Amino acid sequence: MEYKIAWFTEGGWSGKVPRNHPNMRNDMAWMHTLDVIHHPIVHLPSMSDNEYDIGIITIPKTNINQLIQVDIVKQFKRVCKKIGTMQEGPHWYFQDYTMEQQIWFYNILMELDFIWCHNEIDKKYYSGLTNKKCYINPTLMIEDYIEESNDKIDAVMIGGNMVRWYGGFDSYITAQELGVPIYAPSMGRKIDREDEMDINHLPYMTWIEWIKEISRYKYGVHLMPTWAAGTFTLNCAYWGIPCIGYRGLDTQEKLHPSVSVDCGDLNGARILALRLRDDSDFYKKCSDESRELYIKSSFTEKEYIYNMNEVIEEVMNESN
Repeated sequence: MEYKIAWFTEGGWSGKVPRNHPNMRNDMAWMHTLDVIHHPIVHLPSMSDNEYDIGIITIPKTNINQLIQVDIVKQFKRVCKKIGTMQEGPHWYFQDYTMEQQIWFYNILMELDFIWCHNEIDKKYYSGLTNKKCYINPTLMIEDYIEESNDKIDAVMIGGNMVRWYGGFDSYITAQELGVPIYAPSMGRKIDREDEMDINHLPYMTWIEWIKEISRYKYGVHLMPTWAAGTFTLNCAYWGIPCIGYRGLDTQEKLHPSVSVDCGDLNGARILALRLRDDSDFYKKCSDESRELYIKSSFTEKEYIYNMNEVIEEVMNESN
């Protein structure tokens, strides 16, 4: 059965995401594949009653004072027959809010019909926090416009900058074991003087530029303790690039099982880096494994559509 679905975020645009969108990052891929209509959250009060069967809201990580002034749940329920949220950032992020904001966030969760999460660890958390129906919304790539670079280099890409959020220093120390040039993307949390490190920082890129760029590298290291969508490890698996990372992230555990370590296990990560560098058979095994696991995983578009259609049916058929 076809349902009319809306997705509400802090973004200031309205409409559907076209398949040829130039910056088809994860959230855009979700919206396109589910054929939803996007609206800014602040438009809720001006919308019609029962306009949608399902509404999904992504509550922003920051700048929420304006939202607190609006009875979001009342408006959300008026506009949509079933309402839910998509996790934004790690599940603990809201605990960095003020006390008033934490209670506001929790009260919203308790009024929803369902919660969509990034990882199994998040599903367990939100289930325990709210006793609500929680589902995994897998990270997703639209592959149509992906191009592979012909310019391959013997180098390692680390998955973020030198802040705790990305675990940049952990990744940097581990990447050094590979004995090759180290590269990193430029992210919003990049800090002063980071450019003075022996790291080659890439300029800011659109998603389609990024996915082509990362295909050039031999290794990936992403020891990020902040579990969220896991797009970096997913991108590496798509190209068959072994990526050393922490367990707890679904894309890491499911796509790179042979190079996953417990959070904080830098010794294990460094040992794996040396083995990838020195054991060509192990490298090939990890490379082939990640690519094959990606093809068979719930992260491909075909599997995503099948799984999420079942979730949507369950959401609509669940009694209030």
